[in-house]
Amino acid sequence: MRFALGNLFADLPPEQVDEARSFYRSRAAGRGPGSAEELREVRAQRCASVPADPPAVEEMAEASGARVPVRIFTPSDERARGVYLDIHGGGFYMDSAARGDVRNRRLADALQLAVVSVDYRLAPEHPWPAAPDDCAAAALWLVEQARKRFGADRLVIGGSSAGATLALATLLRLRDSGVVDEFAGAVLQFGTYDLSAQTPAGRRIADEYFIRAYAGHVADRTHPDISPIYADLRDLPPALLVVGSADVLLEDNLAMASRLSAAGNHVELRVYPEAPHGFTGHPTAMAQTALNGIETWLLDRITQPRTASPAP
Repeated sequence: MRFALGNLFADLPPEQVDEARSFYRSRAAGRGPGSAEELREVRAQRCASVPADPPAVEEMAEASGARVPVRIFTPSDERARGVYLDIHGGGFYMDSAARGDVRNRRLADALQLAVVSVDYRLAPEHPWPAAPDDCAAAALWLVEQARKRFGADRLVIGGSSAGATLALATLLRLRDSGVVDEFAGAVLQFGTYDLSAQTPAGRRIADEYFIRAYAGHVADRTHPDISPIYADLRDLPPALLVVGSADVLLEDNLAMASRLSAAGNHVELRVYPEAPHGFTGHPTAMAQTALNGIETWLLDRITQPRTASPAP
């Protein structure tokens, strides 16, 4: 093991934990749409995304015969020293790359990265394998074009919730295609790694509509492209897993960290106390601390020499 099960919690000032505890005590728990009708209503009621300044460049990434829309941010004042492939969350059936524009603009400027966000197709209109097909195509486009397009070929990938699931599925596809070594690291925030209801964590979310919308047509949802917990996880890049102790997917993330480590990969697991699913998007000091830690980790991966091995 490259993480200690007895020491998983992130080291936080007590006042951050107290603030988070108070915040979540007064905040109603979130719930995703429970039917196609509710999903349509939620989509219709969503506010327009906040534009970034400077705005994203919209482009079509083309690889392996596929064309996928992406939103691109490059550093405002400097040349990019690496490229971050961002995969948004939303249960495979909500949100868009544009909703991350402000965050991705800030990330591009703060870390001097090109940030490429994938506008993958959503369920139920486009169920599995549409989303991982799109994400893999965008990743292959970067493998082929990053040096020419951005002047940098140090690649990292990340996502939250469904985006983390798709990021890991993308890495598995790249590994099987022999090009995963082009990626220096992956940040996986509170991913959903079992959609089959076979594991204890999977059974907790077995009745969620997003699973039916995304993969309800698949007889065996232990397919690694759907439920990466069942994959052969060898030969993947270093990964940072971030999750809250109050997340319904905590067990999923603990299990994935264990399996990644057992497969010989470098894994860092950070568990944040009192935090539920999606906590890095909430207005708490704990969330900001987690995001700062993610940025530091990404910068370390981007700036390490390609031949260097991460410390255990």
